Amino acid sequence: MLKFYSPGKLLISAEYFVLNGAKAFALPTRKGQHMSVTTNKESFISWKSYTHENTLWMDVKLDIKNFSCIENNSTAPGLIKKLQEILLSIRTINPNFCSSGSDVVTTLEFDRSWGLGSSSTLINNLSQWADINPYEILSITFGGSGYDIAVAKENSALLYTKNDYSPQIDHLNFNPDFRNELYFIHLNQKQDSQKEVAAYNKKKAPSKEQINQISQISLALTESKTLEDFNNLIALHEDLVGSVLNQIPIKRRLFSDFEGQIKSLGAWGGDFILASGASSPGYFKSKGYEVILSYDEMIFSKE
Repeated sequence: MLKFYSPGKLLISAEYFVLNGAKAFALPTRKGQHMSVTTNKESFISWKSYTHENTLWMDVKLDIKNFSCIENNSTAPGLIKKLQEILLSIRTINPNFCSSGSDVVTTLEFDRSWGLGSSSTLINNLSQWADINPYEILSITFGGSGYDIAVAKENSALLYTKNDYSPQIDHLNFNPDFRNELYFIHLNQKQDSQKEVAAYNKKKAPSKEQINQISQISLALTESKTLEDFNNLIALHEDLVGSVLNQIPIKRRLFSDFEGQIKSLGAWGGDFILASGASSPGYFKSKGYEVILSYDEMIFSKE
């Protein structure tokens, strides 16, 4: 049996800028996705996927010749087509991939609605099984900047710069003294990363000056020594991204009475936000938000 594991991710920088070459500040989450592969004597792949609550949500058998569906007992039939697309893409890169029958089991440790990387962790696990470059799979399936693949692959806080299949990756040891005042709050909505990337691709690219500004802020965030410095950089980042995307930063739009600072994550507007300040748990609970995780509960650290 082969076993693979990839952690989830959170992007502190904005995906729109990362797609255009800005440095991304990203963090690995404590929870990720497991995958096991056991060879069988059949001519098909038996694929079973389980949620974080150990509920079977994908149960399908695929012919190893062309990954056509032989049997489908899934509760998410629409995602089977995407799985087939990914497997076929892998085979175009590695023609010997999955040449014999296999029993594949994947298990998520986080809620799929959290947006922590159910797709990127799967792609990274599959790339290890197929022994190919995960960024190449990503480019012909989901698209995107690839920072999420980097986090899954490196299992480390990092600064990431997009560069086709060979991105620049700088590992970080980000464990600030003020991390006990950083919280992640789920906004009770799921963002479609593919749609967001497609929407970004239609926008006019940010200027080199704007890209450099975001890169500088990302780097400065990783070097913050105090919460005050961190908050000032968050506010600067939110204002800059908001002006470029012509959107109102989420603090001014939804949480103007919050005493601390709020940072949109990832594709800027969905899934989780980062809130700083000791009052964060009480404030967001009073607003009806139930998923509130401390920095240490959410983020994986090698220390």
